[in-house]
Amino acid sequence: MSSPIKIFSGSASRYLAEKVSDFFGSPLGEVDLLKFSDGEMQVHYKESIRGSDIFIVQSTFPPADNLMELLLLVDAAKRASANQVIVVMPYYGYARQDRKFKARVSIGAKLVANVLVAAGADRIVTMDLHAGQIQGFFDLPFDHLDATAVFVPYLKSLKLDNLVIASPDIGGSARARKYADFLGSDLIIVDKQRVRPNEVASMQVIGDPKGKNVILVDDLVDTAGTISKAGDMLMEEGALSVRAMATHPILSGPAYERIIQSQLLELVVTDTIPLKQQHEKIRVLSVAPLFAKCFRKIHNFESVSSLFL
Repeated sequence: MSSPIKIFSGSASRYLAEKVSDFFGSPLGEVDLLKFSDGEMQVHYKESIRGSDIFIVQSTFPPADNLMELLLLVDAAKRASANQVIVVMPYYGYARQDRKFKARVSIGAKLVANVLVAAGADRIVTMDLHAGQIQGFFDLPFDHLDATAVFVPYLKSLKLDNLVIASPDIGGSARARKYADFLGSDLIIVDKQRVRPNEVASMQVIGDPKGKNVILVDDLVDTAGTISKAGDMLMEEGALSVRAMATHPILSGPAYERIIQSQLLELVVTDTIPLKQQHEKIRVLSVAPLFAKCFRKIHNFESVSSLFL
């Protein structure tokens, strides 16, 4: 007899967890979040979870309270005798800190892995990590979902002629190549040089975008400096149109202004992170059905890789 399954959410991702629960066909469990006057948090499951498989949905974008709340939810579930605690982070915060790029810096992605394991996580589910090798930071089951299952059908629905996929940097070329293979298109790379995080010094296009409908593909968009400059440059090089697709819409600082003022036709993102503001140039595709299918397959001991294109 399999354990019952229950889905809960942290406060940061409740909007997404509600949609996942609807697609899964199970009501979202209720959690109380108490905040003391100094900001300290305490969580409380309002129902018994003894012997249940618990899915806790919480992306760990800033503020850091989102990560702390997730850790408290994991700890509370373990102490309440849950059978299995599955941590679902649609967006894995601190994933950009996956290695030491210079002396005396932290490796934030590994630190997050350590504290999740210490809190009592039994399994991790996430989507489009900034660096795939983060999976190796965990010695427990890890399901890494791929947004191609959401983006590729949308791209096919556009029925664009002369389609070409572009990566906004060398590091994302493998991701862009996957999209190009799915769609049977060519690949362009925009080579960029940074002077510091979130600041691009120079860019150059490798490939020919002239007369093409270009799709820029990335895992996340933060200040939108790279994606907007790449879009403008591709248009100057003769592209018919440029769209951008990024799984995680961090969109901090001047991001919205840059996107609106750029020559990008649209920015297509998912709902792993909620938008701070709506704009007709930004289209959101939901990953809730994909996560709901993943939950079902995990619970039924079925292959999760069948969800990938």
